[in-house]
Amino acid sequence: MIVDQLVIPSVPGTPPCGPPVLDLGTGWTVTRHADVRAVLTDPACQVPVAGGGPPGTLAWLRGAVSRFSAPERHPARRAVGLAALAAVDPDELYADAARLTGDTLDRAGDRLDVMAVLARRVPLRVLAARLGFADPDAVEPVVTAVAAAYHPGADAVRVAAADAAVATLLAMGLPGPPEAAANRIGLLVQACDATAGLIGAAARHGLALPPTVPTTELLAEVLRLDPPVRGTRRVTVAPVRLPGGDLPPGSEVLLRFDAANRDPAAHGDPGCFVPGRPGPSLTFGAGPRGCPGQWQALALAAGVVDVLRRRCRLVHAPATHEPHALLRVPTTVEVVSR
Repeated sequence: MIVDQLVIPSVPGTPPCGPPVLDLGTGWTVTRHADVRAVLTDPACQVPVAGGGPPGTLAWLRGAVSRFSAPERHPARRAVGLAALAAVDPDELYADAARLTGDTLDRAGDRLDVMAVLARRVPLRVLAARLGFADPDAVEPVVTAVAAAYHPGADAVRVAAADAAVATLLAMGLPGPPEAAANRIGLLVQACDATAGLIGAAARHGLALPPTVPTTELLAEVLRLDPPVRGTRRVTVAPVRLPGGDLPPGSEVLLRFDAANRDPAAHGDPGCFVPGRPGPSLTFGAGPRGCPGQWQALALAAGVVDVLRRRCRLVHAPATHEPHALLRVPTTVEVVSR
């Protein structure tokens, strides 16, 4: 059911759905739902591999986590992350996140900025405690510093701050060998901005919805219409045939989740907010590189958003977002007590 004909416009800069488009400077952009899914599941489309660096640095971290690993190393490293997450019950994450959100609201007074106080702090604090970090309360600023430089293109100042932050995280007494510690840190870094963006967007779009709309369905539709991760990159190592056109070997490929999630061939009334609509979004990826912590991330976000829906209403203001090519994280989302 469409909720009060709520329409969420596409984000400025989101390309329209169509066949793969080649830009001589940046490579191919893939926007159709079927094409994006095909690339995500094709072994000839590989993640750009990080080279590594001195132990305890950002470059070392990127070279050791499953996300940026070569195909032959990815399964073993992904298994390390999955083993860590297997001990993390999503129901317990939800309860911890809801409790910490409620405690924060109790201390905050009548007005609160979700992004400054809750969106990163609660998920990171809760997940860090469950992953075995010795000082979960100290994790948020440190992981945020790593996340700010985690993707290629960060300036030297951010990289230096991230190097120091990686060393701090490694000093927190994580169990297991260095590569296991790296992949636990990687789980936190991947959760940092993406979960914050999901919580912020859900608060912006969802606090006025009737309580009959389940928060799980709210989050699913926000992931489709206003995804915190707008795209990801691949490189082709062999010719790739897609429903919408072919990609030659050696191509750089940008997959646009924000466009594919609004593909009318995959979703009827693609701009309308329809909780419970069939068919998931592509925001968590698909195939062997799909997000390993999808259910944990959703549980953390739901724990925060459920409490906000019960206790707060949105302060309407123009939306602004942190500058990033492929992440969409609100800078401010203010709420007041009901």
